[in-house]
Amino acid sequence: MTDAAAITLLIVDDHPVVRDGLRGMFESAPGFHVLGEASNGVEAVSLAAALDPDVILMDLRMPGGGGVDAIRDLTRTGARAEVLVLTTYDTDSDTLPAIEAGATGYLLKDAPRDELFAAVRAAAEGRTVLSPAVASRLVSAVRAPRASGNDTLSAREREVLALVAKGTSNREIARELFISEATVKTHLTHLYAKLGVKDRAAAVATAYERGILG
Repeated sequence: MTDAAAITLLIVDDHPVVRDGLRGMFESAPGFHVLGEASNGVEAVSLAAALDPDVILMDLRMPGGGGVDAIRDLTRTGARAEVLVLTTYDTDSDTLPAIEAGATGYLLKDAPRDELFAAVRAAAEGRTVLSPAVASRLVSAVRAPRASGNDTLSAREREVLALVAKGTSNREIARELFISEATVKTHLTHLYAKLGVKDRAAAVATAYERGILG
């Protein structure tokens, strides 16, 4: 029997050996259950609708449908699943589009087993996950902040954003800043509008890009 509390997964990668390895890794660990596999982004969107996983492990460059387009489709259709990118590519042209499309996090395939497990758990809770290499790349992507009349964050919004960048949940942010969760959500709504983004991961990416964080 499958543990009802287990995090359910959909694995998306065009290499069967990689899919087999990931399935074996997660199925052998407590707290995870792999619902299915897809070999490209188009298949991933279809399976996500049918299987309703908690987390989708998404590769980016795949014949027959790339990961970024799939993430956009999943975001557009309001899929419940959180998308955690798992790829070998950490270039600016891969990282930023994936996060801006709606990915909850971005890990490289050389991540240690325990780090991957922790990242999936964090993603399932809606927390942003960025590998150190990707975070560093985002910091250095654009060193000069882009000035705009309406994107200046307040001191409190910057505090909230910095905690979001560390993967802190709304409840934990509220506890640390001695404010309510509703107030945290209000600050997030305001800073999303100022940064021109729609979610936590994109806010972190944009803040690094503009030099607000780092």
